[in-house]
Amino acid sequence: MIHWVLFVEFFKIGLFAIGGGPATIPFLFDLTKHYDWFSAEELANMVAVSQSTPGPVGINMATYAGFQAGGILGGCISTFSLVLPSLIIVVWVSKALRRCANNPILHEVMFTIRPVVVVLIGLACWELFKISVSNYYTAMVWVALCIMIYFYKKSPIFYIILSALLGIVLKL
Repeated sequence: MIHWVLFVEFFKIGLFAIGGGPATIPFLFDLTKHYDWFSAEELANMVAVSQSTPGPVGINMATYAGFQAGGILGGCISTFSLVLPSLIIVVWVSKALRRCANNPILHEVMFTIRPVVVVLIGLACWELFKISVSNYYTAMVWVALCIMIYFYKKSPIFYIILSALLGIVLKL
């Protein structure tokens, strides 16, 4: 039963999370409210792990969440069901694209979707911020890293490693 629920939930996420991996985060937060597969705090860790591992963030998070909920098979099912709507839509759109390429209604729909994607990603960032910056020390580290990122244009990998080391040393 858990595998069917995973399939349905991640199929819905794959269908409606327009904008890539970060757009899946609000949907995953919603899953924490309806199922006991993982907590909001575990989701914050899931996002960090998914961003630091190779591959698309959304797929990494689906695999991780599915594994948490249903083991190896759950990870496979959630990953497949997250990708399935995109596969179906891409095949369908590629066939219809030649006929609709100059359709003004299609252009308006795509223009309207962009702000929605920005808001979804912004809400996900806000939720992650509330979980991650939970006390004075994490707030100070966050401010310090923001200042460093602004003034010292280093590789994102540098800041990921620095953040991980600070978290370990400061036991955050």
